[in-house]
Amino acid sequence: MCYNVYSFQQHNTKMKDNYRSRKPQRGGFTLIEVMIVLFIIVMIMGTAVVAVQGQRNKAQRQTALAYVKMLANAVDRYDVDTGRLPTTAEGLAALVTCPPGVSEGKWGGPYIKDSATSVDPWGNEYQYVSPGKHGTFDVWSYGPDGMDGTDDDIGNWKNDL
Repeated sequence: MCYNVYSFQQHNTKMKDNYRSRKPQRGGFTLIEVMIVLFIIVMIMGTAVVAVQGQRNKAQRQTALAYVKMLANAVDRYDVDTGRLPTTAEGLAALVTCPPGVSEGKWGGPYIKDSATSVDPWGNEYQYVSPGKHGTFDVWSYGPDGMDGTDDDIGNWKNDL
């Protein structure tokens, strides 16, 4: 069988033309396709933000409850060492520095780090009163709404969130 160069080139060109004709001629996305993809991405992000925000609120409440319990335990240790609870006027600062009228020998503090008495996750100071409404003393956070006496307050008299 004898092939000449011309017939081989013709045959090869025909194969390339057939291949090119079978390729789709589309080069990009339509506006509708782009809008659908963007809509799906926005929906997924919206769902994720809602889920993360719910977890953030729960974590803030758990953090506040843990600090309230830690402060209540420190008040109990203060009571054991000094034989009395800090007064409402002395507040939680009595757990960091020895208040006037308490002998340095009895005061076994500091019972907490100074930063623990500062603020709750919502930027409000932790509260202390002795005697308390719910026990011998109350330690609490105003909670997310920042108002005292509402249902979202987090105190040492509550064990759950």
